[in-house]
Amino acid sequence: MNYDTCWRRLTTVYEADEAKAIVRLMLDLRFGLSWTDIVCGKVEELSADEQRELELMMQRLETGEPVQYVLGVAEFGPRQFHVEPGVLIPRPETYELCQWILTQTPAKWKGRILDIGTGSGCIACTLAAERPDAEVTAWDISDAALRIAAVNAKRAHVLVSFEKTDVLQLEKASSPQTGTADALQSGRDGRWDVVVSNPPYICEKEKKTMERNVLAHEPALALFVPDHDPLLFYRAIARYAVRSLRPEGRLFFEINPLYAEEMKQMLQETGFSHVETRKDMFDKQRFMCAWKTFIKI
Repeated sequence: MNYDTCWRRLTTVYEADEAKAIVRLMLDLRFGLSWTDIVCGKVEELSADEQRELELMMQRLETGEPVQYVLGVAEFGPRQFHVEPGVLIPRPETYELCQWILTQTPAKWKGRILDIGTGSGCIACTLAAERPDAEVTAWDISDAALRIAAVNAKRAHVLVSFEKTDVLQLEKASSPQTGTADALQSGRDGRWDVVVSNPPYICEKEKKTMERNVLAHEPALALFVPDHDPLLFYRAIARYAVRSLRPEGRLFFEINPLYAEEMKQMLQETGFSHVETRKDMFDKQRFMCAWKTFIKI
């Protein structure tokens, strides 16, 4: 098997350029082959065991399974995170959200950060790594996500407190076993300096515009909201954040550009004094920050 054979097999699923990029990534991260190695025919020199492994990986890729799941890792900024089908694959846009948060906090900052819907833990672990003096907590409703996020915290050598919490139940009485009762109690004393979330925000009606491999392999729990209530998670998180943030605390969101104006209005009506929106690398309104009390310097 050689490089050309590999990428051509994937053209039933991907465009040629994307197929080539996927195969190069796989050969690099799993087999340590550089582009020079590939050009020099090193793929054909892989051992018999490596050739068998490569074939199994190719078979998975041919089904449309994302290369990150096949490799078991996804790049996020300067770090690699372990991923499995139980968590959303980290996107480069989300790393931009982390960078925005980091510009708002000094290097030796000792604040408290809450990441809601942590998934792979990419946001929480990145912030914990870049702000090692901060106290970082991460919530998710998924046991699989919490397990994977804990693995990533260990890989990144950071300390993050992971808790199973259903954000949609924050305003309801709940048993302590869910973590929700404790979360509510801790939120009443202005515990957090920063609350950040990249919650599910894709409406069911948007499925027809999405890539097939995303729909078939990434967790629906982390992607979709009902068509009739696109701000379902944002509203719940905003209500919690407005009472649990410290006076000058900030709420950061990754958002669906289709609902940017509705988001801004909802945050203002919830009680945030200032709302700022930023575009991502693709020039889409993708991020939003809301201040509990805004002081212009």
